[in-house]
Amino acid sequence: MRVRDILKSKGAALFTVQPNCLLSHCVITMADNDIGSVVVMDGPQLVGMVTFREVIRILAQRQKGALQGPLPLVGELQVQAVMNPNPIAATLETELQELRAMMIRHHQRYLPVLDGPVLAGVVSFHDVARAVYEEQTFENRMLKAYISDWPTEDDEISAGRTE
Repeated sequence: MRVRDILKSKGAALFTVQPNCLLSHCVITMADNDIGSVVVMDGPQLVGMVTFREVIRILAQRQKGALQGPLPLVGELQVQAVMNPNPIAATLETELQELRAMMIRHHQRYLPVLDGPVLAGVVSFHDVARAVYEEQTFENRMLKAYISDWPTEDDEISAGRTE
């Protein structure tokens, strides 16, 4: 299975923002659409990702900083101030096993998917788990069907195939 197959099964919804977008807009978009990431694009170019991890990180910094002086309100922060500017990206041809390794190795739950220089989608750890589950469920059904159709010794005797 390849990333291309995962994207086909999850649908084409893709949420992007520009670097100067307010973080509060990202948070609302993520909450309203029940998504964990937004891709940051500068024109046609991928320049970063905002995930719930970056949002939590900035909220924690703000809370810690409250003891040391005022910080900008979260609603005043621009995405470029908090985004991950170097997200690891997959391609449409990345194999599932390699995708899983990339996510684990780089500790990223969301990976943008590029088709050359063009953003093709985003895959999440949840998307990967669902794809693996569906693939294993299909294989299990096929194996069980194969085994249940396996001829028994009695079938072979009645068919005249004894040695």
